[in-house]
Amino acid sequence: MADLFDNQTPEEPARNRPLADRLRPTMLAEVIGQEQVLGPEAPLGAMLAAGSLGSLILWGPPGVGKTTIARLLADASDLHFVQISAIFTGVADLKKVFEAARIRARNGQGTLLFVDEIHRFNKAQQDGFLPYMEDGTILLVGATTENPSFELNAALLSRAQVLVLERLSPADLERLAQRAEKELGRKLPLSGTARDQLIGMADGDGRALLNLIEQVSAWKVDAPLEPTALGNRLMRRAAKYDKSGEEHYNLISALHKSVRGSDADAALYWFARMLEGGEDPRFLARRITRMAVEDVGLADPQAQALCLQAWETYERLGSPEGELALAQAVAYLALAPKSNAIYVAYKAARKMARDTGSMMPPKHILNAPTGMMKDQGYGAGYAYDHDAEDGFSGQNYFPEDIKRPVLYAPVERGFERELKKRLDWFVKKRAERGGN
Repeated sequence: MADLFDNQTPEEPARNRPLADRLRPTMLAEVIGQEQVLGPEAPLGAMLAAGSLGSLILWGPPGVGKTTIARLLADASDLHFVQISAIFTGVADLKKVFEAARIRARNGQGTLLFVDEIHRFNKAQQDGFLPYMEDGTILLVGATTENPSFELNAALLSRAQVLVLERLSPADLERLAQRAEKELGRKLPLSGTARDQLIGMADGDGRALLNLIEQVSAWKVDAPLEPTALGNRLMRRAAKYDKSGEEHYNLISALHKSVRGSDADAALYWFARMLEGGEDPRFLARRITRMAVEDVGLADPQAQALCLQAWETYERLGSPEGELALAQAVAYLALAPKSNAIYVAYKAARKMARDTGSMMPPKHILNAPTGMMKDQGYGAGYAYDHDAEDGFSGQNYFPEDIKRPVLYAPVERGFERELKKRLDWFVKKRAERGGN
């Protein structure tokens, strides 16, 4: 039964094998890209040079060489390579894999167990690997497209080094295209600009590029195709975007920080990236409104109103017309003066409220609807501000045992510059009139 997981299948005729399989590297030096992991001074290069390869988690997007690197590590370390997928493997199957590895270990042969989509195993299943990793029965190499710190349990992560693989650059993909042309024995029937477009369609995924090249190389054309003709023949791949996963949070973070950094172009780009990935515009409308409150604040009091208007416009127009109103709000926020003074003041006020517990307001600002309350001093000495000079009494409104704090500190930007003038005036008057 163990052979089921060893992927030992007879060699197919070369002409029937997919191009991606025919071009699979036979040694680590042939892997395109990932120098940050495979270079002489990089983690894997150093491990192999020292003969100290340990269990690994390869984290990266699809089509960047995770499976290939795992297979080549087994070859380089003289380990028996076994590949399974967490999607199709159950507990009973894992037991058979571990038992076969034990038998090999008794015969002096180590096992590199490659687990594709390892994040699909639940936490209890992940724990099942630990004893076999610890006693050396297997050297685990897991592959995942999801953030291991979210998807893998701490015990497994403590026993494996996480290596981050990156999407292939356009230069990497061009090298791969040239290698494909050499294998095919002919150049792709594309103009230079169409070739660049093809590489862009792969979106950093080497396997996707080779699949596209197989399609293009089969076409019978009289002259190299231009971008328009290529676009008509090939559908652009959907952008990699998981609306509930890490990419969702990465992109909304990029959008928010671009707005905060007053970069309208970057903010519009990340806004568009999320829409192209299928994000719900209502989610974006809510987050854009939050940005107005958190990062623009009272430096531009119109920002929040404009965001709410854009949100309402989207609800009335729907997609795609309503998305333009949201884009308008994004640009406005990016270019608006910024202040988080209210955000900081609100957090400080909440902390102060927790720390001071149930302290009573000063009695002079309490109502006294009953005689007993009047006898207790409720409302005694209250100064009605409208009757005071300049409409300001300067009385204390904090609990009597609290030293007056400074929670709100307006910045010298936008409308808050005017608010700061008002605040400074009140501080001066309060000091003159004996308020705390």
